[in-house]
Amino acid sequence: QLQLVESGGGLVQPGGSLRLSCAASGFTLDDYAIGWFRQAPGKEREGVSSISSSGSSKNYASSMKARFTISRDNAKNMVYLQMDSLKPEDTAIYYCAASKLPDDSIPGVQSSWLYDYWGQGTQVTVSS
Repeated sequence: QLQLVESGGGLVQPGGSLRLSCAASGFTLDDYAIGWFRQAPGKEREGVSSISSSGSSKNYASSMKARFTISRDNAKNMVYLQMDSLKPEDTAIYYCAASKLPDDSIPGVQSSWLYDYWGQGTQVTVSS
C-alpha cells in the first residue's frame, strides 16, 4: 500500500519555527517530485513549495519563499519543510504529495492536479 505520512505539526507562537516531515511507505520517494500544500479553515487549498525528485530544483509560493525551506533526503525516503518566522496566517493543515514526472521535472507550486499520492495532513497552529 502506497502511503505518505506527514508529521511535525503542532502549536507554535508567532515568530517560531517548525519542521514538517513527509515519509513514504510502499514506494521510494526518489522517483517522485514532492509538493507541500496547505488548507486553512474556510479557504481553498494552496501550494506552498515543491521539489524535484533529485532535489536539484525547488519552487516556493512567493509569500513563503523567504521563510520556508524544502529539502529531501532520498536515502531516508523523507522530505522536509522547514518553516521559520511563522505567522498566525500560516495556521492550516499541511499536506505532502508525490508526483511522478519524467526527467527530474518539478511541478508548479499550485499544480495540485499533477500529484498522484497525498498524505492525510498535519495541523500547524500559530498562536500566542
